[in-house]
Amino acid sequence: MEKNSKTGFIGLGIMGKPMARNLLKAGYQLIVYDINKEAVKELVEAGAAEGKSSADVASQSDVIITMLPNSPEVEQVVLGPDGILTGAGQGTILVDMSSIAPLATRALSEKLSEKGVIMLDAPVSGGEPKAVEGTLAIMAGGPEDAFNKVKDMLSAMGSSVTLVGEIGSGNVTKLANQIIVALNIAAVGEAMVLAKKAGVDPGKVYQAIRGGLAGSTVLDAKMPLILAGNFKPGFRIELHIKDLMNAIDTANELNVNAILTEKVLGIMETLRDDGKAKDDHGGLIQYYEKLAGTEVRGKL
Repeated sequence: MEKNSKTGFIGLGIMGKPMARNLLKAGYQLIVYDINKEAVKELVEAGAAEGKSSADVASQSDVIITMLPNSPEVEQVVLGPDGILTGAGQGTILVDMSSIAPLATRALSEKLSEKGVIMLDAPVSGGEPKAVEGTLAIMAGGPEDAFNKVKDMLSAMGSSVTLVGEIGSGNVTKLANQIIVALNIAAVGEAMVLAKKAGVDPGKVYQAIRGGLAGSTVLDAKMPLILAGNFKPGFRIELHIKDLMNAIDTANELNVNAILTEKVLGIMETLRDDGKAKDDHGGLIQYYEKLAGTEVRGKL
């Protein structure tokens, strides 16, 4: 898609705002909308135009990007009063970068196709730090010709942009990603609390194992924050709960066993009930710390 064509961006939260900024930096002309007027103001000051509603954004855009919390919000923005479907013209491409249920994605795509609007689902992984850096992993589902039209645009927000299959495949891939990340974080928490209770420095354990088979992007991203007691969100526990619930719902529909996912979901729900819903998902270690009566803190 040419940079001089207009792109709509709806959803300027923790992830959406830096993603939109990176599109502006790359030279794309943006029309933005969010119920948070302060976020809209920041993007307008950075060079975007302000849309009056989702329908208004859609009526002015060749491509529309949505980055919203969950399926109900996406459905409202697309199908609700003054929604995208009201304003979008035939041939418009909607790229939903939210992480939602695959079945919801496919149902929305069917509704949009009735008006000639093409949909891609393109959820992301990497959290706020990589959204800011423009180095997200982007996993897309939908028609290949539409994907090729927006691939350069997506590359302005991510270092890895992959078409994995038909519509809904992006969100299936994201669910797989979120299962692996959640279980990895839980393993880090369980292991490091064990090390601390055994009297071994967790920072040194980390340095000793990070180059071996236990090393991972999750370990490198979360362990320094854990040692610092820094659970300021890059990706909130409450959002990871949403993703794991979608994963379990999808697994149940397909008759797939998700025992470990269900266990980690329960841990996250316990933390939510303890008032930690808005902590970073790396804060999952606090569940193990509370049970063991210790804290994993220290230096690298």
